[in-house]
Amino acid sequence: MTKRKDLSSGIPALDRVLEGVWAGDNIVLQVDDIADFLPFAHRYCEYTRNAGRKLVYFRFADHEPLLPEGLPAEVHELDPSAGFEQFIPEILTVIDRNGHDAVYYLFDSLSGLAVDWYSDRMLGNFFRLTCPYLFDYDTVALFMLLRNVHTPLATRAIHTTAQIVLDIFRHRDELYILPLKVWERRSPTMYMLHSWIGDEVRPVTRSVELAEIRTSIPQPWIDPSVEWRDPWTSAFAEAREVQERLRAGEAAPGEEEAHVQRLVRMLLSRDETDDVFGLCLEHFGLDDLLAIGKRMIGTGQIGGKSVGMLLARKILQRTKPDLAGRLEVHDSSYVGSDVFYSYLVLNDCWWDRYRLKGAEDLFDRARDLESRLRTGALPPVVLEQFREVLEYFGQSPVIVRSSSLLEDAYGNSFSGKYESVFCGNQGNPEERLADFIEAVRTIYASTMSEEALSYRLHRGLIHRDEQMALLVQRVSGEFHGDLYYPHIGGVGYSFNPYVWHKRIDPAQGMLRLVFGLGTRAVDRHDDDYTRVVALNAPMLRPEGSTDEIRTYSQKAVNVISLTENAHAPRSFEEVLAASGDLPLQMLTSRDLALEQRAREAGVHNVFSEVLTFEGLLTRTAFPAEMHAMMSAVAEAYRHPVDIEFTVNFNADGDYLVNLLQCRPFHFVGELTHLPAPADILPATVLLKTAGPVIGHSMAIEVDRVVYVVPEEYSALSTNDRFATASLVGRVMNQPGEKRSIVLAGPGRWGTRMPKLGVPAMLSQIKNATVLCEVAEMHAGLNPDLSLGTHFFNDLVDLGILYMGIKPGSTGSLLNADLLQGLPNALGRIIPEASDKGDLVRVIDAEDLDGRSIWLWSDVLEQRAIVFVSDRCEVRRP
Repeated sequence: MTKRKDLSSGIPALDRVLEGVWAGDNIVLQVDDIADFLPFAHRYCEYTRNAGRKLVYFRFADHEPLLPEGLPAEVHELDPSAGFEQFIPEILTVIDRNGHDAVYYLFDSLSGLAVDWYSDRMLGNFFRLTCPYLFDYDTVALFMLLRNVHTPLATRAIHTTAQIVLDIFRHRDELYILPLKVWERRSPTMYMLHSWIGDEVRPVTRSVELAEIRTSIPQPWIDPSVEWRDPWTSAFAEAREVQERLRAGEAAPGEEEAHVQRLVRMLLSRDETDDVFGLCLEHFGLDDLLAIGKRMIGTGQIGGKSVGMLLARKILQRTKPDLAGRLEVHDSSYVGSDVFYSYLVLNDCWWDRYRLKGAEDLFDRARDLESRLRTGALPPVVLEQFREVLEYFGQSPVIVRSSSLLEDAYGNSFSGKYESVFCGNQGNPEERLADFIEAVRTIYASTMSEEALSYRLHRGLIHRDEQMALLVQRVSGEFHGDLYYPHIGGVGYSFNPYVWHKRIDPAQGMLRLVFGLGTRAVDRHDDDYTRVVALNAPMLRPEGSTDEIRTYSQKAVNVISLTENAHAPRSFEEVLAASGDLPLQMLTSRDLALEQRAREAGVHNVFSEVLTFEGLLTRTAFPAEMHAMMSAVAEAYRHPVDIEFTVNFNADGDYLVNLLQCRPFHFVGELTHLPAPADILPATVLLKTAGPVIGHSMAIEVDRVVYVVPEEYSALSTNDRFATASLVGRVMNQPGEKRSIVLAGPGRWGTRMPKLGVPAMLSQIKNATVLCEVAEMHAGLNPDLSLGTHFFNDLVDLGILYMGIKPGSTGSLLNADLLQGLPNALGRIIPEASDKGDLVRVIDAEDLDGRSIWLWSDVLEQRAIVFVSDRCEVRRP
């Protein structure tokens, strides 16, 4: 469509120089001072009044208004400090509402946005998005940019996107105009320096005058005293100057605090109402924040995971210096959140992400966007910084971890929702860089995963500003031939919700330990177990006999294989054989009963080492020190915390702890005793367990029980098992009022191995009140305490009670006859699935002829029961 070419800048002589102002033109004036811009802005505004054009003014900077007093305009006052994600939609909404027909727009100084966002990169992103949007609406827009205060990250983006860019100079009180870009227009004198005197704009043709004017204007490429110092660079430079004055004892009162607050907002948190913001101000000093800045790639915030790790370490340094001496030194790097935004803009993904939030087909659109994010390009300047980081780490394995703005915050853990990727970091520099880039893309793409978006939807976060920063950490551990791993990986909770014995004191905390990489502790592994440690009774175990201890001990070890250049599982026996000197006295115990049976059977060289961590727990101060560490951090947070860590032993037998992650632990409710319901008839019991029960004690009336029949499920093919998970998801996510639902089924919910349970995603089962795992289908399957941090935190975040049932064991019952004998509502809820009634039972209390379904649980007693009753005297907590 042909653009109108009869519009005006308000200065007819300038219009002639530019060969006209066209519909869609975005006009940028670079000036040294706002006073040099005002004459252009006033003539522009006056033209709209005289020509009957609508004028829209976006007012957001702290300079004087650009709109002449009394001139009619639609004025929108905006707050850039609220953040890019909130600011730009407000502008786009106004543009949409005004539509086409040559509306004129006037913007406050773009340079002010860079100050509010601390970032030239984000200023460039803003213009890359806004300018084409205005162009498509056939508008005319006027912008101002201060000269020599921005890096090419901003100026290059603005110059390449705008239709018209003019340099404005003042020399001896006269204004001069130098066109730098006039899109699709040309004339013999267009790009000459022009003088503006009265109503005349004429080219300057005399060399003497040209040289005099041009040499009077500082140029960064000629004069080294003129620096491109954007707000980000300036803030750190000024903070370093204050640091020097502090060391010399010359800083003014309050000077350090002002710069600390500024850098905290730039790097760590911009929400002053957030508890983390206050903690950062309380514990970080100027030296700490400058050190973070030195390890930044790009600009922006470093995200929740990075903040949590650094904050926990700093709390220990300040409050427990003796324990801080136990910490392994970290040398992490941080990819700022602005890099993620630039990635979205550069790869034409921002608009699709922007339109995603209100879309009815959100997940379909997200899948397409996720796929595109996996193949995007990164800015060249960022790639160079990636190379520098990899050169620093050499060939040590690294892990690239998600660290979004909402992640690991009070109330939102996002546990396991975004990817983290190990890089073996082997090969030549280009191969290592390619692997690193692929890791970054994978994490960026995971922001569009169904699990992440479902979590945000469920917790009301879909409209919150969510940017993805990255934490790049050296993998803690050491080389063992072809393998690389730490001696111990683990997670810890300052408050222990795993109360499976009366001796356990929840306030003392707990640990989950594994040999090797901690991924076996944070992810739920269907075919293996971890060592769960109650810190007030470290040697207390849920298993009884030696055989049970062996059966439910860790068998597989996660390592980094240098040959495969990848994160990989290995059997414990294989790792032991391939490794050199290991502190086995701290890690393992010999199964003497197994050795005795082997001798009696004439078997030699039986592998009898069992990962019990008995030496660590009984012969070192490790349990007490971990309790003290977590307690100190939790006290500072004024909230329970959970952590991830590694432990590595040195040649002297002593150990260091690497604190990798820390976040608030969002346990809902209290671990209290509840009076047990009396006179429950055995024939009315649907489900019953004597443990494990994880969550909080409750007594509630249940609206619905969803039960996957083990015998029917066991006979299904793998494809049909995935289809069953999908059917359960439909049942669990029916529209309408919120129900209390007990979801029970064979094996492990959320498994990746359908032979071991129902492979339902969190988004499919998130509405459960109670999640019940029945130990059927597999002889070695046991409802256990090794739920994995991610799965467990999902249950905690959603307030779901977990109960495991072992049919045939004392205190456990699965009343299959009653479950299958009560009316099945599946066909009513999903008519097309009525033929699946033998597989999936849906028992609604409203169908029970006046009877009710009740749940009672006492976590401290490790008991829970679901039963049908005409009446119930259960007390609510």
